[in-house]
Amino acid sequence: MKGVILSGGTGSRLRPITFSMAKQLVPVANKPILYYGIEDMAAAGITEAVIIISPQTGAEVKKEVGNGDKFGMRLEYVVQDEPLGLAHALKTALPAVGGDDMLMYLGDNLIKGGVTDVVDDYRSHNPNCQILVTPVDDPSSFGVAVLDEAGRVTTLIEKPQNPPSNLALVGAYIFDQTIAQAIDAIQPSARGEFEITDAIQWLVTNNFEVRPSVVRNWWKDTGKKDDLIHANQLVLSDLQEDIQGEVIGGELRGAVSIEKGALLVDCQVSGPVVIGANARLTRTILGPYTAVGADCTISDGQIENSIIMSGSEIHGWRLRDSLIGKRARVTGAAPSAWVEMTLGERSEVDAE
Repeated sequence: MKGVILSGGTGSRLRPITFSMAKQLVPVANKPILYYGIEDMAAAGITEAVIIISPQTGAEVKKEVGNGDKFGMRLEYVVQDEPLGLAHALKTALPAVGGDDMLMYLGDNLIKGGVTDVVDDYRSHNPNCQILVTPVDDPSSFGVAVLDEAGRVTTLIEKPQNPPSNLALVGAYIFDQTIAQAIDAIQPSARGEFEITDAIQWLVTNNFEVRPSVVRNWWKDTGKKDDLIHANQLVLSDLQEDIQGEVIGGELRGAVSIEKGALLVDCQVSGPVVIGANARLTRTILGPYTAVGADCTISDGQIENSIIMSGSEIHGWRLRDSLIGKRARVTGAAPSAWVEMTLGERSEVDAE
């Protein structure tokens, strides 16, 4: 089995962050989202994968991820010239996959516990397709699956206005080579895309076996800012204490991870919190559920439930539920109240 990881798209729902970076490289708990999916594949025993990239952000993804050595995998990159849907992206990958079965993973999705159990189940039962589903409160925002009383897949619909079930398709799928025939048989949807739900529905309609697996742990599609902040909470909830940096004065409570070279002076930190290498924090109240990237400088403020990307500077502000891009600066006369903001890479807020 080979992996197919989708890392294209425009990331329009995460602007302004994605004006300057691929959405799959936005960090969750100080690690690019894309890394989680690659690591899940490696844990499931997959040693080769194809990463689908866009012309706009592909070079950045290749530079960040590399050839796969750090994951114990061999990675190949294929460009999807136009964002014509998940099925089109998968079709773009098929020549590189060859005749193998494939695990397709959306690069901006996180699945607690990974996909090892699903891969093992697929190998035991050998269906033509295996989908992951999970109950959600807002099924109209996702592809939706309908199962009959015996637990068999009967219908799949992409973002239905009136959802026939609350089972959303999780962003990981396993296919054998019959998916190529299915993709060739479908037409673009009303939004002009080749939908993977339509391809899987074709398999169901033509009596190929589509096996569902219900995800019991959490799953997050991180395409929106609020979902990204929530994903950061979920990942940090499993954080283990690891103090490698230097702490002078102040107090640490709960699970706190401080990487090498970081320095905290007179800070009050309530975990779970992760602080990247060589960060400098002074007289700061931090946490809970906050990730501070490498080389950040923060002083005389308070930050909670936020993602602060590498190289940023924040002085005197109280930030909550915020997403601050790389090398951004938030300085000047801050308001006394809490502030929620999303700030793109190298952007500046200098209040007077």
